[in-house]
Amino acid sequence: MKHPNILIPPHITTALNLGAPIVVLESTVITHGLPRPQNLELARDMEKKVRDNGATPATVALLDGKIRIGLSDEELVRLSEAEADATLKVSHRDFATAIVKKVNGGTTVAGTMFAAHMAGIKVFATGGIGGVHKESSFDISTDLHALAEIPMIVVCAGAKAILDLPATLEYLETMGVPVIGYKTEEFPAFYSRESGLGVSARLDSPKEIADFAKAHWDLGMKSAVLVTNPIPETEAIPKSRMEPIIAKVSAEAIEQGIHGQKLTPFLLGRISELTKGKSLKANLALLLNNARLAAEIAKEMNVNKKEWAI
Repeated sequence: MKHPNILIPPHITTALNLGAPIVVLESTVITHGLPRPQNLELARDMEKKVRDNGATPATVALLDGKIRIGLSDEELVRLSEAEADATLKVSHRDFATAIVKKVNGGTTVAGTMFAAHMAGIKVFATGGIGGVHKESSFDISTDLHALAEIPMIVVCAGAKAILDLPATLEYLETMGVPVIGYKTEEFPAFYSRESGLGVSARLDSPKEIADFAKAHWDLGMKSAVLVTNPIPETEAIPKSRMEPIIAKVSAEAIEQGIHGQKLTPFLLGRISELTKGKSLKANLALLLNNARLAAEIAKEMNVNKKEWAI
């Protein structure tokens, strides 16, 4: 597509024109989610994982007020080195601000979905989606609204464990978003493989996921298909260990009056401190695991590309 504020590099345009498998990647994990130098290492590793599994990676971000769908390595470096305070965390409401002020920004799950949908990309790999916060039931991530309205396959490790997971799943059910468990009947809780909560369907292969999405959209449904992919067992942290830590940092956030877009980075940072970095290691592992699965799904979707017009 052509739009004055959207820039798509030639290699992504070529992949789109050829109907080749593409996996879109978010960038708030680079700008606001991870410390340096892990943020750049992760960005490069995510793109490599997608390539190694047969798809083209397209990291989405804003640079100088332009929406970039696909970044060069130099642009990844620039984004990773930008000061978080001078970089916008871009969801739906923030695109116009970034464009008008010509600033840099990392796109959230919702922001990435919006940009990718405009470009016609249908598979997205992220870490964990946003949802309903425990600290306030009125603090609901735009990610949930985007999942209800944008037809994409979103691969994640569940919702971030700091959230109210039952309320988040209730919201997704109300909005008609299918929640798929990849090789599991239990909704994963980001750092943990278990949550005690169910999914709407279990599917055991990338082909089944691609076929499910096609059936969903062929009926006229417009919501995303949320694929929850449990963190690898070797890096998982048991729910019983994480729950008291999450309760502690949630109480700290309430006591300090931290809310809005500053809340999630604060909570994740404190959890990393209290787990002595184990949660950060888990975060990196689940992101790469999701990139792999997303690439495999994108390849399956590409087999019968002509059938995917929506």
